[in-house]
Amino acid sequence: MRAAQIVACGRPPVVSDVAEPPADGTSVLVEVLAAPITPLDLLCASGTSYFGTPPTPYVPGVQGVGRYGGRTVWFPTSAGMAPGDGSMAQMVAIPASDLVELPPGADPVAIAAAGLSAVAAYAALTWTGALTAGERVVVLGAGGVVGQAAVQLARLAGAAQVVAGARSTAAQRRARAAGADVVVPLDTDDVDALADRFARACPDGADLVLDALFGAPAAAALRALRPGGRLVNLGSSAGATAPFDSATLRSRSLRVLGYTNNALTPADRADAVRTIAEAVDAGRLDIAREVVPLEDVAAAWERQATGAAEGRVVLTT
Repeated sequence: MRAAQIVACGRPPVVSDVAEPPADGTSVLVEVLAAPITPLDLLCASGTSYFGTPPTPYVPGVQGVGRYGGRTVWFPTSAGMAPGDGSMAQMVAIPASDLVELPPGADPVAIAAAGLSAVAAYAALTWTGALTAGERVVVLGAGGVVGQAAVQLARLAGAAQVVAGARSTAAQRRARAAGADVVVPLDTDDVDALADRFARACPDGADLVLDALFGAPAAAALRALRPGGRLVNLGSSAGATAPFDSATLRSRSLRVLGYTNNALTPADRADAVRTIAEAVDAGRLDIAREVVPLEDVAAAWERQATGAAEGRVVLTT
């Protein structure tokens, strides 16, 4: 079968012929239909992740959508985090208990594009952030997949206003397309200037900030929160630290919370995947994406890594 392989960490994958993976007593063979290139794939393949340097060669791809037993299924893998191969191949061996059945007729590419990034947005908004109808939400990093999903999911949850923060022009465009009421450019690290922009965009204050960036944007958005407001952080692409001040936190009794998909139980993850799949299938959630044949993975990998791709790159076999 054809598969993409990381031959050396820090370099794009190459496509080659490899043996079909064996199924055993706990794993079944899944025909891969769509495999996204995610930030976690890029991180693991760099050899610098907190999981350590993966043994090479290996097939990357921490999630995918495939076909098993006549059904369309979503599945996770531990590729790059533990020994074993992932989804960027024609076939993959997956524990049967990890398969999540998807709605009949669901679009594999659309669901793969949303995937665990949309799961993170959903769980961070609802389970950690406790979003309720009528609240005002700020989404930082709204041009990324997590952010696009968060804007749309906040709308579906009945948010009264969704303010998006995005850095590049392309990201701001994707945030508007996702349905944000206002888009705040994050083109400076001046916290005071950004805080003023959020105050003007959300004059009544926000109840919840979903933060995939941290750094100066998070510190600025925190100032827009109303008393009792919450900031849920699930990323740090704008900085590993953020300059919060104690007075802002204490004077408004604000809460700063952390979220990671790693804390989900398998049952919780499956429930969230089904929720996301149903929203995608119903046309209520749509993520910007590029569809690329597996054979062109090297160039697609580079575009995703450099931010040149228009949304999430999804490989098809």
